[in-house]
Amino acid sequence: MALAAREKDGVRFFVFEELETLGGIVHAFSTRRGGTSPLPTEDLNLGFSRLDAAENVRENRRRFFRALGQEATLVTLRQLHGDSVALVGRAHLGQKRPVADAAVTGEPGIFLGIETADCLPTLLVDPSRRVVASAHAGWRGTVKEVARKTVEKMKAEFGTAPGNLLAAIGPSIGACCYEVGPEVIEACRRHLPSPELFFSRWKEGKAHLDLVAANCWQLEQAGLRPERILAARRCTACDRENFFSYRRDGPTGRLLAVVGFI
Repeated sequence: MALAAREKDGVRFFVFEELETLGGIVHAFSTRRGGTSPLPTEDLNLGFSRLDAAENVRENRRRFFRALGQEATLVTLRQLHGDSVALVGRAHLGQKRPVADAAVTGEPGIFLGIETADCLPTLLVDPSRRVVASAHAGWRGTVKEVARKTVEKMKAEFGTAPGNLLAAIGPSIGACCYEVGPEVIEACRRHLPSPELFFSRWKEGKAHLDLVAANCWQLEQAGLRPERILAARRCTACDRENFFSYRRDGPTGRLLAVVGFI
């Protein structure tokens, strides 16, 4: 696994070198660097909200996709921390966002986007059938197994063989910073086998949850080969220079993870 920083015209983003070698695939995980949003200054906020002017977000998205060398044929989701997986295509361009936390497409030229500010973005690529997917998981999406259900959607719609998939897990809050309470611990006990594998630093009914480890485990259970699961393990809460973090800052901007075939 090799996560690499790229920068163009002041816009910084991360990629996995293994995916860069695949023909016709574009993917990226944005940072907060290179934008126009006052959060507090010149941040690359890529999510629409009351915190920022819409024209700033549109300009930031234009800059981001220009740095990727692509037109912004982007489909994002109305994310609700659930397990719904949407099948999307050109019909969704310019329409209301699908209400889902994951998306799948087999149409070239469509970029699937996941917005995060600590939650875990997972991009899935089927190189042989030229199908891509994206999934958003906080602790709720993790216990609802949204990653596994996204793989199942790819199998059902396109005949994807899970062993052929590549998964790219982007920057998210790390176990170093993600302390959770009894509600989350109990939910994980009910839905994840041996949840203690995903917790550390127990203290007074609280513990630190490793979202990356839990989602890697789910992807392996769905049939992905471990060596084809790439995990950034870059903590958004630790790295103020590069990433927005809700846990660290409260209401803030949004990062964007994108994937698509061209």
